[in-house]
Amino acid sequence: MSTDGPQDPEHLTRIFLTRVVEPGDEIAGRWLREYGAEEVARRLRDAGPRLPGVSEKRWAGLLARAARADPERDRAAAQAAGVRFLCPGGAEWPAQLDDLGDARPIGLWVRGQPGLRLWALRSVAIVGSRACTEYGAHMAATLSAGLAERGWIVVSGGAYGIDGAAHRGALAAAGATVAVLACGVDRPYPRGHAGLITRIAEQGLVIGELPPGDHPTPSRFLVRNRVIAALTRGTVVVEAALRSGSLVTARAAQRLGRFTMGVPGPATSGLSAGVHELLRGEAVLVTDAADIVELVGDIGQLAPDRRGPVLPRDLLEPAARRVLAALPGSGTASADEVARGAQTTEDDAVGRLYELRSLGFVERHSDGWKLTRQAVTSVRQDHVQC
Repeated sequence: MSTDGPQDPEHLTRIFLTRVVEPGDEIAGRWLREYGAEEVARRLRDAGPRLPGVSEKRWAGLLARAARADPERDRAAAQAAGVRFLCPGGAEWPAQLDDLGDARPIGLWVRGQPGLRLWALRSVAIVGSRACTEYGAHMAATLSAGLAERGWIVVSGGAYGIDGAAHRGALAAAGATVAVLACGVDRPYPRGHAGLITRIAEQGLVIGELPPGDHPTPSRFLVRNRVIAALTRGTVVVEAALRSGSLVTARAAQRLGRFTMGVPGPATSGLSAGVHELLRGEAVLVTDAADIVELVGDIGQLAPDRRGPVLPRDLLEPAARRVLAALPGSGTASADEVARGAQTTEDDAVGRLYELRSLGFVERHSDGWKLTRQAVTSVRQDHVQC
C-alpha cells in the first residue's frame, strides 16, 4: 500500500510506468495486480521475459518506451511546475477510482493546493458537447454555479463548449472545480483555455494520468472520461449529439453505479439527441442544481416542491372553489344551475356565492350570478399553469 510520498519506493516506479503504459490499459492493470508495480517495471527496464496478454510486437513497443523513460526527470519537471504525483492507496488517493478495477489509473498527476480525496467525495461531473449552443452553455454555467453555491465540487474535462462553461460557472460563484486533462497537467490543452486552466489550478485542481509534457490524442480523451465518471458522485450531460464523447462518460458512470443525469433540450436539436437517448434509458432528467443535489446528496438534501405561483382562488376552501368553478366564464347563472354544477344543494350554493361576493369573486345580478373581472383573471391564470 502506497504512502503517496516521494520517499515511497513505489512512487518513482509508478512515475516510470505512466511514461510507458497508456492510460486505461487493462492488460497492464492486470499485470500490476498480479505481479506488482516493481516486477512489471523491472521486466520493462531490463527487457525481461514478456508479460502475458501482449504480442511480441506490442511488447517490443513497450520496451522501446521504457528505454526512453526517465522518471527522475519527470519528477523534477513536475516539481518545477508545482505538480505532485499520487499513487493508489496513498493518503490523497480517491478510493472510488479503485472501482475501475484493472482500468484504474497507474497514478495521478495533480496541480493545485486542495486535497483531491476530500474534494472528490462531494463532486459532480458536468459534461457535454464542445460545439454547444448558447442554451447549453447557459445551462452548464447555471448548474455549476448552483452546485458551487451549495458546496459541491464541479468536475469536467477543460475542453471548449460545455466543459469550459461548467468550469467558469463554478469559478464565477467563487466555488471549487476540477479539470481532468487528457495530457500532461503542466501543458494546458486546448491552448485557447490556457488562462482558464491556470485559473482552475489556482482556485481548484487540474489532474491527469499522463506525465509532464505529454500530448493529448483522440483515444486519450475517451479513456480520460472514465476517470471523470469514477471520481464523482454523478454525471450530468448538458448537451450531446448521438456520437458525443460525453456519452462515454455517462455510460461509464452507469457501469460504475454512479448517478447519471441529463438536461433536456429542444426536440429538434441534434445536440440534444444524445441526452434524450440517455433520458429514455436510466438517466434522470434534471433542470437545476437542486434537482442534482436531491439525487446525489445525502439524505435530507431534498429539492423544494415545484409549483406555480399561489393564485387568489387557491386560498379558498374546496367547497367554495367548486362553486366558483361552476360559474360560466361569461354571462350569468342561477343559483340552481350553480348548485348542479358544484354538485351541492341550492341553499349551500347560495351561501357560498354570498361568501364569494364578499371576497370580490362574484357579482349578484337580477337574473343570477356572474364572475367579477378579478375572478375571470384568476381562472385564466390557473388555466395557463395547467
